[in-house]
Amino acid sequence: MNSAFGLSNKNIIITGASSGIGRECAIIFSKFGANVILVARNRERLKKTFNKLSKGNHIFIIQDITEYDKLEEIVSTAVDKIGKISGFVHSAGVEMTLPLRSMNPSYYENIFGINVISGFEFARIISKKKYFDERGASFIFISSVMGILGQTGKVGYCSSKGALISGIKAMALELASKYIRVNCILPGVVETEMTNKMFDKFSEDSEKMTINMHPLGLGKPSDIAYACVYLLSDAARWITGTNLIIDGGYSAK
Repeated sequence: MNSAFGLSNKNIIITGASSGIGRECAIIFSKFGANVILVARNRERLKKTFNKLSKGNHIFIIQDITEYDKLEEIVSTAVDKIGKISGFVHSAGVEMTLPLRSMNPSYYENIFGINVISGFEFARIISKKKYFDERGASFIFISSVMGILGQTGKVGYCSSKGALISGIKAMALELASKYIRVNCILPGVVETEMTNKMFDKFSEDSEKMTINMHPLGLGKPSDIAYACVYLLSDAARWITGTNLIIDGGYSAK
């Protein structure tokens, strides 16, 4: 755990830490020695995550991350209580399946606000000299394989995840001089609460078809969390501006 692949003494902010991939990231990061700052809207679920963490200097902050003017206060509080930031994982996100004819500007604003803008705003704030670790930092955005592939009914979702994929390349170049690395992870379908809600709307045949589209089956939140550990660790010191696909073979077809 103390090797180049460990996260010992790294301070990492995680959005969407109350469930799914974000929760698993928090739990696993703490096992690898990180101090984690959990951010989400739901106090009860966030405390549930907090209670699963391994020993460390952890805190949780209740906040709607689309209230952009409150985000710097989160970062400032984290630095005051724990220390300068070594890593950031933007796992907060919403999924929307709706035909184009039913979409309207408010839907796009909501999905981009959570999936993209809030994460980019966190990155802007953390990259201020007074907030990030002088040895450098690593930012990870949880995108989706749907950011590079299309699917009926997912114009809003696909475009928001695609914005992350292209945006991190420019961000990686801009922040390289500060030794802040920026990368995306593109999961396929991972078994989370959000996925289960999606499947509730599917017929049995549609659910089976979705599962069968992944040659290795559906993913687990830990599959993504362990990849994040690598990208946050010193072992990934030469990786930036890349998009890592973790989809059980979905996009290989």
